[in-house]
Amino acid sequence: MAAVRELGACHLEIVMHSDTTKGFKVLQKRWIIERTFGWLGHCRRLAKDFENLSKMSLAFLRLALGSWL
Repeated sequence: MAAVRELGACHLEIVMHSDTTKGFKVLQKRWIIERTFGWLGHCRRLAKDFENLSKMSLAFLRLALGSWL
């Protein structure tokens, strides 16, 4: 969470499950994150953790996101 705070442009909201609700209930905004991770899984270098340095992982993440634009 500290890394997200450093970016400043992101809004982070932790959505908790309700103990009183029975059955299935869609959590807010969760599908957006799951969809994005699914798209990133199509990039070969991001499908698994090949990189030893987090700096390199971030660089390939930016390349993958830039290719969508």
